[in-house]
Amino acid sequence: MSFYQHSSAIVDEGAQIGEGSRVWHFVHVCAGARIGKGVSLGQNVFVGNKVSIGDHCKIQNNVSVYDNVTLEEGVFCGPSMVFTNVYNPRSLVERKDEYRDTLVKRGATLGANCTIVCGVTIGEFAFIGAGAVINKDVPAYALMVGVPARQIGWMSEFGEQLDLPLTGNGETLCPTTGLLYQLQDGQCRCVKR
Repeated sequence: MSFYQHSSAIVDEGAQIGEGSRVWHFVHVCAGARIGKGVSLGQNVFVGNKVSIGDHCKIQNNVSVYDNVTLEEGVFCGPSMVFTNVYNPRSLVERKDEYRDTLVKRGATLGANCTIVCGVTIGEFAFIGAGAVINKDVPAYALMVGVPARQIGWMSEFGEQLDLPLTGNGETLCPTTGLLYQLQDGQCRCVKR
């Protein structure tokens, strides 16, 4: 086995888990799950059948990653954050054929206790604050807080708030890395040097 599995964890036959990943206490990984290299699944994590988790993701304690959720490389899921996959659930109505896809792009952070309502895309290196409720698509590098979430700024790939306006155009340097970030027509990007 090329990954660590705690003795209390259940990994169903057929699940794919990459080299160097760690599966901690009381985790359940379903048979159809695909998990990349260097992933950490904290205590009491559940990973569904139709889930893809990219390399170097960190899923903290008490997170359930349900069917139709895709996490690209380097996504951070804070403790007890929530994914959904049915938009209008009812116990008395079967809706498994109505699951909505959720995509979390590379490097995004999903803060502790936030909720991601299904059917959205969260852009690269977006930062979702603790307790926020996301119910629409989030732009790359956006800093989102509140219920429902609203954008209050932009974040660098290093996790530092950027000195940029919410809309329009501008440019600034990450205070830690010195990388240049540009805002053009409301879209933020990192300019590699």
